[in-house]
Amino acid sequence: MTIMRQVIKRVVVGILAFCSFAAVAQDDAPAGPILFTNVDVFDGVNEKLMENVNVVVTDNKITQISSEDLAVAGGRVINGEGHTLMPGIIDAHTHLMFSGITFPEVLFQRQSYGTIQSTLIARDTLMNGVTTVRDMAGDVFGLKRAIDDGSIPGPRVYPSGAMISQTSGHADFRLPAQDNPMFGGARPVPDQKGHGAQVDGVPQMLAVTREQLRLGASQIKLAVGGSVSGINDPLDTTQFTLEEIQAAVAAAENWGTYVTVHGYTTRAVNQAIDGGVKSIEHGQLLDKPTLERMAKEGIWLSIQPFTLCHEDGLTDAQNAKQAIVCEGTGKVYEWIKQMPDLKVVHGTDIFISPGPGIGVSEEVEQMERLLKWFTPYEILKMSTGNATELLQLSGPRNPYPGDLGVVKEGALADLLLVKGNPLEDIKAVSNRDNIKIIMKDGKIYKNTVN
Repeated sequence: MTIMRQVIKRVVVGILAFCSFAAVAQDDAPAGPILFTNVDVFDGVNEKLMENVNVVVTDNKITQISSEDLAVAGGRVINGEGHTLMPGIIDAHTHLMFSGITFPEVLFQRQSYGTIQSTLIARDTLMNGVTTVRDMAGDVFGLKRAIDDGSIPGPRVYPSGAMISQTSGHADFRLPAQDNPMFGGARPVPDQKGHGAQVDGVPQMLAVTREQLRLGASQIKLAVGGSVSGINDPLDTTQFTLEEIQAAVAAAENWGTYVTVHGYTTRAVNQAIDGGVKSIEHGQLLDKPTLERMAKEGIWLSIQPFTLCHEDGLTDAQNAKQAIVCEGTGKVYEWIKQMPDLKVVHGTDIFISPGPGIGVSEEVEQMERLLKWFTPYEILKMSTGNATELLQLSGPRNPYPGDLGVVKEGALADLLLVKGNPLEDIKAVSNRDNIKIIMKDGKIYKNTVN
């Protein structure tokens, strides 16, 4: 999870919320296929655009892509005006339940306010062109249901449920006077809310992993090393034993899915890989041999450009940890550039960031920050086509079977129509005004073309 940011607290009034949701209601288009004409296409994989093609969406899938003239009976035609049609952005690591509130609100306030804020963050995320997220900790199961059944606008959600942590681990935010629940202490508030799960030993690990799967997790998230924001876990620590990690992996694999882990350091990450995990979240303090091992063994890296080395809202201890992570970020990105076989996706890790529009501003800032190391094509590929295979690791637990992150016949119709060529200028995507159409699951949520 990322660090706390000191920004103005968001105040939401009922009538304003109603108007905001009305503004992103689904497009009142006639039933039938949708034909995009006169578009260039970035398919999420290849660096060269397909120029001047036509694309048909039928129901929730892309059914035709052709340079020949196409027609749709009883459908709708949208003149793309030479803009670029591309996959919706995939945020491979975020926290919808935590992005609109402060850290004290997570720990000390009732859950209802955070739930309301999460609906606004979900809306903002979708309206920023992000059509799919992997949610890497938080009780988002109800939010996901409301999005999927059309009650509220938002992206597709791949939920992890509670982040599973050991005593003194990343999700252990108890104060010194609070006893461990195993020794008579109260159950920690994050555990009560379903955001975290503090466990020790193989039996507890099996039980809590199975519980997240029962609730609908598409993948399991463990914290196997220290964090910046944590108050009880030094950054250098390795968390859980090999046997505990293997227990979580076995339980997940029995349900046809996988385990991903929060981890920065070489020792913690290598133990997790030894235990059978398939994906590493963060990894800013990894060494080159570990990255090479990941590339060889097909282990995914979901990484974020943590480059803010000091923030006013942090304690001295937290800023000291943040500086270490910040220093490692650039080194790892340079090594990534040298490893074309390493499977890399981009995530924002937006967390504890209250304030209007944070789902827009942070995603935009991070995407543009990556230009220091990568081309626009490389950034967009990490945010679209690279994630296609990662999402499918959930197997039968995949809530949205089909291909996401790509524009090809048969893929799910999550699409953006953007002004300009995003492979030449990232602002074609990062400037919200340049996003002319936002489509998710074949439905249009924004249309400023016609």
